[in-house]
Formats: sequence, C-alpha cells, structure tokens
Amino acid sequence: MSGHERSSGDGVLLVDKPAGMTSHDVVARERRALPRKTKVGHAGTLDPFATGLLLVLIGRATRAQRYLMELPKRYETVARLGWTSTTGDPDGELAPGRMPEDPLHLPTGRVRQRPPAYSAVKVGGKRAYALARAGEEVEIPEREVEVHRFEPLWREDDRAAFAIECGSGTYVRSLIAGLGDAYCLELRRTRVGPFDVADAGRQLALADALAFLPAVELRGDDARRAGHGVAVPGAAPAGAGTVRLVDGDGLIALAEPRGDGELKPVVGFRG
Repeated sequence: MSGHERSSGDGVLLVDKPAGMTSHDVVARERRALPRKTKVGHAGTLDPFATGLLLVLIGRATRAQRYLMELPKRYETVARLGWTSTTGDPDGELAPGRMPEDPLHLPTGRVRQRPPAYSAVKVGGKRAYALARAGEEVEIPEREVEVHRFEPLWREDDRAAFAIECGSGTYVRSLIAGLGDAYCLELRRTRVGPFDVADAGRQLALADALAFLPAVELRGDDARRAGHGVAVPGAAPAGAGTVRLVDGDGLIALAEPRGDGELKPVVGFRG
C-alpha cells in the first residue's frame, strides 16, 4: 500500500484503519502485498465503523500476537446522547430515548461490563455478531475490565466527546451505553501500548516492536538452549511477567520466569 514504509521481514505494521473496513479486510489487503505464504494477522479488532490504529503482524510477529493484544488502548469517541442503537454504533437500528442527566457518570478502575451482542466474542463457538444478525437471542456474560481514564472533552447539544484509556478487552460501545441512552457515533483508536496512530504507515522490526518487554541477555550455551525452547538460568526484573531473551544476534524468544530461578521460553523466533 502506498505510504507504507514496509520491509519484507518479520515485524509490526502500524495501520490507520479507515471507516467501513473490517480488521480482516485490512489484513487481507496487506497479505496481497506480501510474498505468498507469509503469515499475517492483527493484534486487536476494530469495529468496521471505527477508525485508527491497527497493529498488523507479519511473519514471526504473529507468534507474539497475545502479548501485543494485551497492551492497553487509548480511544477518542463521540457519543450521541438521548438515542439508542441496537448495535451501540451508527450501523444499528436507532431510536430516540431519554437524555442522560448531567453530570455524566464516567466510571474508572475495575468496571463490570457486558460486551455488545454485535461483537466478536464467541458464544458456543460462534461469533456473537453472526448469531445476532441471524436473529438469535445472544446472552454474553459480564466481564471485568480496567478503565484507566474516562475524560469528557466537549459537549454540544446531543453530542459529547470523550478520551478513554483502558485495558485489553474493554468495549467502548458498552462504556458509552452505560452513560444512559447513548451510543458511539464515532470511535477512533489513537494508541496501543507504546504505538501511536501518528506513526501509521511504518513497519517496525520485530525486535523493536517488542521492546516494551524487558530484555535478558544470554550468551553461549544458554542462548543456544533458549533457541531450542529449553529453560535457562535467569531472573526477570521485579514485576515483569514476560521478558525478551536476546543475544548478540538479536531476539531469541519470549520467556516467563519459573519458581526455580529459570526462564522458560514460551514463544521462539529462531527457525
């Protein structure tokens, strides 16, 4: 795609997803521009109506998907107040409702929420949105999510804008619906962990993309053993759950500490 600083190697491509495309559409588009059989994925779905930062994973970067998906997110959203939507966004059936009272309650901390029926959550092995579109009743259990920041930016008549910083798995549509009768009119993801939508178009080398994880340097036999998935002596920095194992040739693996003073590789990048 024009404007991308893409290389053919493993890495994370920062994409500013436009409205009207699914995350799968973006992955398919990028896959067509790469050599055949290159693995391509993404780290966190954006709704079709939403715009903003999508991390497209190329090659061995797909092995680190879980760790990239767990990163916190930052959004900017415009809500339409006093209206409801069956999907929580402009694509649903809209109906007038009650205008939420001022001041708008903005929850932060650990928040219980129910993902929208029109979401990618799996229910009985099927995507909730597929069941909902087929007319089936969808009951999705509540979950606990972390909302770090929920800040009003402006309000004008029945429109209000918010900046939201939250943990992985948070549904902004559900947060907005929780204000009262309201739905997401616009939604833009501006940041994922250390990655910013202002840098969209760049492809980061895998080692650079995972630099948010602390590094443990290995040498000699330990480096070779870790490359084969064997636990090696070492300790993670205080508070760290997952670390990068590296040597003079670069990234070896992601590893997790064990209680016996060893680091166990859980995702390998050699071979």
